[in-house]
Amino acid sequence: MKNHQSKPDWLKIRLGDSVTYGRTAALLETQGLHTICESGKCPNQGECWSRGTATFMIGGDICTRSCKFCNTRTGRPLPPDEDEAARIAKAVKELGLKHVVLTSVDRDDLPDYGVGHWVKVIDTIKEYNGLVKIEALIPDFRGEKALINRILQTEVDVVAHNLETVRRITPEVRSVASYDISLQVIAQIAASGKIAKSGIMVGLGETTDEVEQAMADLLEAGCEVLTIGQYLQPTRVHYPVKSYISPEQFALYKQSGLQKGFRYIESGPLVRSSYHAENVIS
Repeated sequence: MKNHQSKPDWLKIRLGDSVTYGRTAALLETQGLHTICESGKCPNQGECWSRGTATFMIGGDICTRSCKFCNTRTGRPLPPDEDEAARIAKAVKELGLKHVVLTSVDRDDLPDYGVGHWVKVIDTIKEYNGLVKIEALIPDFRGEKALINRILQTEVDVVAHNLETVRRITPEVRSVASYDISLQVIAQIAASGKIAKSGIMVGLGETTDEVEQAMADLLEAGCEVLTIGQYLQPTRVHYPVKSYISPEQFALYKQSGLQKGFRYIESGPLVRSSYHAENVIS
């Protein structure tokens, strides 16, 4: 197939085979909950579910945007599920989670882009599980500061927003979102005093210098925590993988980022936004 790249050995995925994995999967199914682990075809699903952790995707599983790298379905979403907050809070308690990661589809169909639902879910989790730490991996909410502030005023501990890729490639693979608006969102998070986190994918055709510049841009915006992972093409209709980055290059990116001033970095072929998220504030 044209532009096809064979996966190297270091991208072998660990499958889940533990009792905890099965319990996590069963609980999520019975509660009717969505996870980015499944919809995003995350390569770490087995490892994380075996540890009893998962990243909950709120606001439904249909996105109003159509980014070329993302496997989440695009279309017209249903109204937000009013019972979702309580079901997630119950699942958090039953799984005994100490660190919860939340993300969501884009809800450009809603007047507040889904912020009200976000706040309800965060507040309900805290009400049920007072000591749990919460990381919110938020959309850009069209860059509207008043809406983003509503998230920042909750008891969330870490607020993440992914830059996704370098400036040059952003228009090719991101739908609606822009490089500069994402940086503005991250700067607003940092200015609030919350831990600001972001993530980028590599293997989309970027150069090493462009990755270094993206790291510099994130640092200037106040980002403290960064994840860097290999882009994996979900299906044949998605943006093709241009290259598979070696583990050695990922290590160099991490070393460079820490030297530049990031407080914490996860960088590796199978790293995704919420990988080892609990280590950020441990």
